[in-house]
Amino acid sequence: MASPERCETCGRPNVVCVCDRVETYRTSRRILVLQHPQEQDEVLGSAQLLSACLPQAQIVVGLSWRNFGHALGEDNPGRKRWAVLYPDRKAAGARITGAEGKPIDPTTLWGLVALDGTWSQAKALWWRNPWLSRLPRINLRPEEPSIYGRLRKEPSRHHVSTLESVAAALTACGEDPQIEAGLRRVFRTMVQRCRDAGPM
Repeated sequence: MASPERCETCGRPNVVCVCDRVETYRTSRRILVLQHPQEQDEVLGSAQLLSACLPQAQIVVGLSWRNFGHALGEDNPGRKRWAVLYPDRKAAGARITGAEGKPIDPTTLWGLVALDGTWSQAKALWWRNPWLSRLPRINLRPEEPSIYGRLRKEPSRHHVSTLESVAAALTACGEDPQIEAGLRRVFRTMVQRCRDAGPM
């Protein structure tokens, strides 16, 4: 069986490509996505779609980095002004705390760090990079289950895609809610095209 033709821009099979629906959104905050190497070729992965829509988003592929500056590629990144996204079934909406657990003002954040991969891959990234636990934390508890539905299995309804979690966190930090709405809209289109295309 021949491999499906792929888009030269996003690398996805043409039948599930959504480059025709991508819109660019400017954000005040930067986004650093730490992507597990095994997630790179995932047809349903959302990180590449996120970076296509957000010029301030950067994807770094790997398993471990010496420290936050090494991951970001900068010498003095101001780690206390960045928060890592962390699922928490006990949180209500999005709760933002410093590394010591005290609440912090989300409008003071310069950027967000997201772990991209399956839940087990994300846990591997977390444990292999102990500096992550020293960053402020955005504890997310999504109000709705993932747009993936049954296309991609998650441990619970509180676990959503990288795109969905970053979109919700941006809103919680004071970015225009229309950014979250736009990101979810193009992601929903991609998921629907995957459903329509069937197994690949």
